[in-house]
Amino acid sequence: MNNENKPETRLPRNGKEGFIFLLIVSFISVNTIAPLITGLERGFSKAVYLDTLKVLPIMWVIVMLSVRLIAEPIAGKLTPKFAGQTDGFNARVLLHTLFTVTVMSLWLSIIGTWVGMKQISLQPFENFVRIWPRNFGVAFWIELLIALPVARLAMKTLHARQARKAGGVQ
Repeated sequence: MNNENKPETRLPRNGKEGFIFLLIVSFISVNTIAPLITGLERGFSKAVYLDTLKVLPIMWVIVMLSVRLIAEPIAGKLTPKFAGQTDGFNARVLLHTLFTVTVMSLWLSIIGTWVGMKQISLQPFENFVRIWPRNFGVAFWIELLIALPVARLAMKTLHARQARKAGGVQ
């Protein structure tokens, strides 16, 4: 039974929870997407992986700032324009994820290359048609199948714990 008055337990309800949600999603994303894309680009080896680990802290900061300042505002404006009144939670999440990952993959296909190469060059623009679709595909499926479900489970667990402390049942 679907109760429309019942608050959504799978999503953050305030700024603190939003930050926790972002930390979870970005940590999983940076630690899976960056090594996978780097491995696809340079080959899978221990040396390549160790090189990738060196840039992950700066990439994590870039990702968190980019999500907050670029991707979320754009996805937040586009999702309601394309989501129908009768669309359910999963449809809205899928649409929002599509917009967020599109923006982030466009942006990080350039910025991520510069950070990984430790220099600003035209290379990401010269290779953009080749690298962006791959980067989008990797990011979209990791977000959809791993990062977002883990973050939603964390929110659901947090909200259930809050409800138990408040004496309610959820």
